[in-house]
Amino acid sequence: MKKNYLISAVVGVLAAFSVMSANAATHLLETIISQKTLRVAVPVDYPPYGYVGGDMVPQGLDIDVANLLGKKLGVKVVLVPVTGPNRVPYLQTGKADLTISSLGKTAERAKVIDYSIAYAPFFDAVFGAAKTQATNFGELAGKTVSVTRGSMQDEELTRLAPGAEVKRFEDNNSTISAFLSGQTQLVAIGTTVASAMKQKHPQLDLQLKVILSNSPCYVGLPKGQPELLSKVNEILRTAKADGTLDTISRRWLGAPAGELPE
Repeated sequence: MKKNYLISAVVGVLAAFSVMSANAATHLLETIISQKTLRVAVPVDYPPYGYVGGDMVPQGLDIDVANLLGKKLGVKVVLVPVTGPNRVPYLQTGKADLTISSLGKTAERAKVIDYSIAYAPFFDAVFGAAKTQATNFGELAGKTVSVTRGSMQDEELTRLAPGAEVKRFEDNNSTISAFLSGQTQLVAIGTTVASAMKQKHPQLDLQLKVILSNSPCYVGLPKGQPELLSKVNEILRTAKADGTLDTISRRWLGAPAGELPE
């Protein structure tokens, strides 16, 4: 009898622990809904994904996605400014519910946070004026392209467009200056650099021509929140299917979101 009692007690404790664990796992989504507030870590110094505009209000692709999630959840979005180094720690320490900060997926990060499906591309690309015909790698043949020596863009351009006349420079400023001064017809840079150029030179004719690579962005979530992860993915899948993510991408990157990985 005593043995049976002990077994029953242990089973009861384990069952209670399982319920508590399940409740803890869903706690964050419940808290967000009950408090009607979603805290999202975002960049404010990384255009076009997130930066402070002239009206001192954060804007950018990541901010649009944060607001989309808040709207679909029916809650107020509180933007929490972060930098590259602290965007993951803010999740781990509970300072933010989500991180939407042009976050790429890596094996190391996956050990400490969970990822949504991808919500946006992150391009390395060749840019140039509208009049310059260059819609594929073949059309880069014979055209001058400035690039920073040893950069990812340099490696990608060399491999994908062997016919291009590549002009290599020692730093980004020199690479950009070469294009702006007309030394080259095109420039190979990341979308963030292209956006910064447009901000600094609003009248600059700078169009995305050919994509060299795409490292998509994902929403970062705290570990062990399956209900929140499922809800975020549900919203993003719907936004992908109805064209909302394409619209956001075209607005900030000048190109559609394309085939985003799950």
